[in-house]
Amino acid sequence: MQNPGTRSDRHVIAFLAALATLMAFGIDPILPALDEIRSTFDLAPGDNSVTRIVSVYIFGLSLGQVVYGPLADRFGRSPVLLAGLGIYAAGAFASMLAPSLTTLLVARALWGFGAASAGLLRFTIARDLYRGDQMARVISIVMGFFLLGPIVAPMFGEAILAVASWRWVFGSALVTCAGLAVWAVRFGETLDPANRRPLRVGPTLAAFRLVLTTRITVAYLLATTFVYGAFFTYLASSQPIFDIVYDRADLFALLYGASSGLMAAAFFTVNRFIYRYGAHHVAVGSLVCGVTLSATLLLLSMAADGQPSFWVWVIGIAVVNSFMTILVPTGTSLALDPMGEMAGSASGILGFVSTAGGSVLSFLLNSRITDSVTPMMVGYVIFGSVALVCTLASGAGALPQVAGPSTRSR
Repeated sequence: MQNPGTRSDRHVIAFLAALATLMAFGIDPILPALDEIRSTFDLAPGDNSVTRIVSVYIFGLSLGQVVYGPLADRFGRSPVLLAGLGIYAAGAFASMLAPSLTTLLVARALWGFGAASAGLLRFTIARDLYRGDQMARVISIVMGFFLLGPIVAPMFGEAILAVASWRWVFGSALVTCAGLAVWAVRFGETLDPANRRPLRVGPTLAAFRLVLTTRITVAYLLATTFVYGAFFTYLASSQPIFDIVYDRADLFALLYGASSGLMAAAFFTVNRFIYRYGAHHVAVGSLVCGVTLSATLLLLSMAADGQPSFWVWVIGIAVVNSFMTILVPTGTSLALDPMGEMAGSASGILGFVSTAGGSVLSFLLNSRITDSVTPMMVGYVIFGSVALVCTLASGAGALPQVAGPSTRSR
């Protein structure tokens, strides 16, 4: 096992950002390919059912986390990550060769199941090495770098589509996966052997009980679930909205990337606010801003029969997402902080519930988005308001800030 003290903060952040980027690489580059996928499988132009290739990936992502969590606590982070990367590669390869939409959906679920190892362990490894507000600051930086990926990923997908079919967009994920596997071996293990937990039903149930009986953890789990519900709706429906509602599909890759850039800037900027005010107060403030702006967009949409000005909607939803998704690093750090040596299992439970719950909420909302953005904005207002109520009910505001010593060399 590599000595944790030999890893600089920059090395840790870069590796965790790579894990998050690999997870997102199963979504962002393929969004420009939705029209071509519709054509391949004889779907009608504008058929929104093609967004299921995003939904099933997210479902696999959520299911995998609850499986990998106990395994990571028993066998260590590194072997579980490498096993997940192998499943990720198998799912990407099967998606590339899928002869039917049904086969593609199954392969995409497998792909997401493999990606869950990276999704889970980016938080688990951070919890191994950091605590409290310091963990929130590290995760916010990781998320900032992670969100730089969508700036170029859709354009990367467009570039491949200019010379090859959508199948090669899926195939390109194999190269990324192989590179990260090599890095994972070099990064080494972060779980102290003394903290490994037996893979038995009892300890796993104990982790569930701890999660479900810890007020702050439950509150932030629910809040994150509803924020994911809103954001996953944007991920799945943004391209059809560009295409069907506004007839501006040609601008999707560029503006999707610009939106991600704004979100990345927000994550980098919020780090100083977490340091000054604490993760909980930042979470509350960001949700208040997000819900207020969502309600404004909803009113504008209703006044325009579901089709507000294209630029108003594009800029508005980008700003809303920038505020609301700040809950992910702040909420995750606060939810995991009491979990101690159960961080792997707890991360799996949190990841499964929030991602699966968010994908279900998104699925219910996506089916209502056809020729109007009003249903999306109704969902944003409702989901954001519920998340805000949960955050306020967490009791985190009464807790002292916990910085925790870093174990990394600077």
